[in-house]
Amino acid sequence: MHSSHLLLEEPIRMASILEPSKASFFPAMTKIVGTLGPRSRSVEVISGCLKAGMSVARFDFSWGDPVYHQETLENLKAAVKSTKKLCAVMLDTVGPELQVVNKSEKAISLKENASVVLTPDQGQEASSELLPINFDGLSKAVKEGDTIFIGQYLFTGSETTSVWLEVDEVKGNDVVCVIKNTATLAGSLFTLHGSQIRIDLPTLSHKDKEVITTWGVNNKIDFLSLSYTRHAEDVRHAREFLSTLGDLCQTQIFAKIENIEGLNHFDEIVQEADGIILSRGNLGIDLPPEKVFLFQKAALYKCNMAGKPAVVTRVVDSMTDNLRPTRAEATDVANAVLDGSDAILLGAETLRGLYPVETISTIGKICSEAEKVFNQDLYFKKTVKYAGEPMTHLESIASSAVRAAIKVKASVIICFTSSGRAARLISKYRPTMPVLSVVIPRLKTNQLRWSFSGAFEARQSLIVRGLFPMLADPRHPAESTSATNESVLKVALDHGKATGVIKSHDRVVVCQKVGDTSVVKIIELED
Repeated sequence: MHSSHLLLEEPIRMASILEPSKASFFPAMTKIVGTLGPRSRSVEVISGCLKAGMSVARFDFSWGDPVYHQETLENLKAAVKSTKKLCAVMLDTVGPELQVVNKSEKAISLKENASVVLTPDQGQEASSELLPINFDGLSKAVKEGDTIFIGQYLFTGSETTSVWLEVDEVKGNDVVCVIKNTATLAGSLFTLHGSQIRIDLPTLSHKDKEVITTWGVNNKIDFLSLSYTRHAEDVRHAREFLSTLGDLCQTQIFAKIENIEGLNHFDEIVQEADGIILSRGNLGIDLPPEKVFLFQKAALYKCNMAGKPAVVTRVVDSMTDNLRPTRAEATDVANAVLDGSDAILLGAETLRGLYPVETISTIGKICSEAEKVFNQDLYFKKTVKYAGEPMTHLESIASSAVRAAIKVKASVIICFTSSGRAARLISKYRPTMPVLSVVIPRLKTNQLRWSFSGAFEARQSLIVRGLFPMLADPRHPAESTSATNESVLKVALDHGKATGVIKSHDRVVVCQKVGDTSVVKIIELED
């Protein structure tokens, strides 16, 4: 994997670009989050997605009821069992999302320069002249000249299925708009986004809390994707709410940055959240097009330096209907990897796209190629410099493990961890080889019963670049005498050999705790 590393800064023989890539057990170090829906909810298709490289399944509660999503989740469990591929579960909240309600589901034709009224009266029928919306405060939030965007599911950028409106005047609770492009809206629900408009609604709605308390608790969700995160306080509020829900106190919160307000408070949000999702669909409407790339690069850099997983969305929209991405999209995926993204999130492409499995496979191949030219040396120096001195004990061990692994050309880093923090810190330094995160379960009690922790921590590393979890036998603690650790190490090495990551005569770097001391050791395998 690391031996074929190229650097774009050095001369590349152009013919070498066409040489086929060597097959490796892991499709890519960069992870793929797939949104499951109508086109991707059968056991067969989900199994295909898992084999193609999906490691996190996203359930979007903007549409579909809990019963529908539960059926999909049961199919996911069956697919995980049959493919023996681990998969984490992400619940995506609706948040303060504005929607146009089209009860009749008839297609609505809108003509350029005509007028259309947005009304909070949901009893009205949607038509070319009137669009009922689910929010009665829009008239107070907008002013003449503001831009409003309406599209189905996600904003595809395709100007025939989504529409730009300009606010002409406010009449009581109604907003009269001029249509800026001819379009046809089809389906029962369209999302409405006001460009740089403050919507006075809670980030975690009553409906969201209901879904989390029932569906989320029953299914012990690994990640909560907090839509429209605008302040660090939104994350704190969500964390307080989760802390009252038993096992969900372990659920990680990923703040979804979707508008200018979230962008302005980005630094505080990064500190508070467990990870960040850059929702480029909505952000692309709030930001001028020429600023989108700048936000992406700056945001990913901040996440990388903070050691927080960063997820990029909206990369291959055209694959919703096509088998191949456009040239711009293929380059965009690679650039997301080179910019430091941990994972790529697919929305419409897997939810209702015609080629969910092929899309995941294509993304995996592009990520894998981009990883080969990722300048790890430069990145490592930047990260060490940013961490400053004196480094924390754990940070020092993590960076030393990565440096050692690269110097001795190790095929894999094995990290023993109980909370997952040590493994995530190793990933922060972006080693060129996979990190096998051996999660050692801990015994815990709530005064009523004993249980083992570990499953959450193992699945939560499925969104971190280069981390591949393995749940160890609870009889072998992460902090112990060297004797028991040796037996866990043997299990981890056997797992590596069975998957083809480790071969005889390979070198392996091991990061573990022995007593109170953290140890980094290099072992060379016999035949």
